[in-house]
Amino acid sequence: MRSKKLHQDKVNIITLGCSKNLVDSEVLSGQLMANEIDVVHENKKNDHNIVVVNTCGFIDKAKEESVNTILEQVAMKKKGKLDKVYVTGCLSERYRNDLMNEIPEVDAWFGTLELPLMLQQFNADYKKDLLGERLLATPKHYAYLKISEGCNRTCSFCAIPLMRGQHVSRTIEDLVAEAEGLVRKGVKEIMLIAQELTYYGLDLYKTRALPKLLHTLADVKGIEWIRLHYAYPSKFPMEILEVMKERDNICNYLDMPLQHASNNMLAAMKRQITQEEMDQLIGDIRAKVPGICLRTTLITGYPGETLEDVEDLKRFLQKHRFDRVGIFTYSHEENTSAYDVEDNIPADEKERRAQEIMEVQQEISLEINEEKIGKIFKVVIDKKEAGRYLGRTEFDSVEVDNEVVVHSTKKLHPGDFVMVKITKAYDYDLEGEVV
Repeated sequence: MRSKKLHQDKVNIITLGCSKNLVDSEVLSGQLMANEIDVVHENKKNDHNIVVVNTCGFIDKAKEESVNTILEQVAMKKKGKLDKVYVTGCLSERYRNDLMNEIPEVDAWFGTLELPLMLQQFNADYKKDLLGERLLATPKHYAYLKISEGCNRTCSFCAIPLMRGQHVSRTIEDLVAEAEGLVRKGVKEIMLIAQELTYYGLDLYKTRALPKLLHTLADVKGIEWIRLHYAYPSKFPMEILEVMKERDNICNYLDMPLQHASNNMLAAMKRQITQEEMDQLIGDIRAKVPGICLRTTLITGYPGETLEDVEDLKRFLQKHRFDRVGIFTYSHEENTSAYDVEDNIPADEKERRAQEIMEVQQEISLEINEEKIGKIFKVVIDKKEAGRYLGRTEFDSVEVDNEVVVHSTKKLHPGDFVMVKITKAYDYDLEGEVV
């Protein structure tokens, strides 16, 4: 029998970076809870005595935010407001030795795959049987489902394989069991995430198994929406689209980061695809699933990028009219193959190019949104804020995409699905009334 402490530990987990990191924090929370340790995400009450910072090491801005957050927590410890500060995640995986020397006040550092080791700091056991038992950091009606870890791609700019290792798929059985557990908690929308979705299953089943996984997840009762994030365009498995067409609860939504459109840049970035092949792929996708929402992510300011490359990218956007676009400025990352090339574009010029590209997309987004006025869409309510309801259509993912301001005479709750007639359109948002 465990003896009681006079002072009960309470752990606060701070998560930085992407949704994959968020899932890792939720899994850590589930393990701590199973070991009867009090744990919260992003605690506002400040009544905790231990902090775990789950860091991002993807690009310069993310690394800077991670280091600043660690320093803030160390300052709290120095003031006696915290007993322990632990650091995990991608930044810790990649720069652990340097960080240990620079910030010795941190009590322990852990990599991306060292959860059992971290639990030892809490005298806690790693429980393998806790499949999918997570303390959700999201509202209870949606959750992320990480279907694989790592990446086998060799994009010249990307440090993810350095931090997350090679691609490792999870079994279909485990993922279905986790999805069923999430539904029991009230989850209605599941967002499938991986560094590379389309590679799913090649290591386990010797074939691309995402279509089979989608069919199986679509059969889980209670899942209203399944959404796909981060599909690599090269050798894209078109069978995914067949499943999307057949199954009503798979959103007509695809997040496919293209990174650039100029053939010069695509070759330099080692993207294994040409602009002409992307033209064909986008046309084929839209022919297979009419009305599909295509989201992409781009990088500007890669070494050697010319103004003509930027114009080429703008023409590509105008030609294909993506529903959603995100953009990063290039970050020069150690141990990537691009690091051997001079980072020859100044930061302010990278930002100027990014702004110029997004101005093109802003016009496209407004035009696409204006076409929706008078139409009716199924909308999930996410929250009530400043006296109004905010929700999303099936064409919008959490945080990165449009919101719908919803007017209703009846009281609505997060997780409710309602039919909304669009009455107003803005650059990146819509407004409408429940019908």
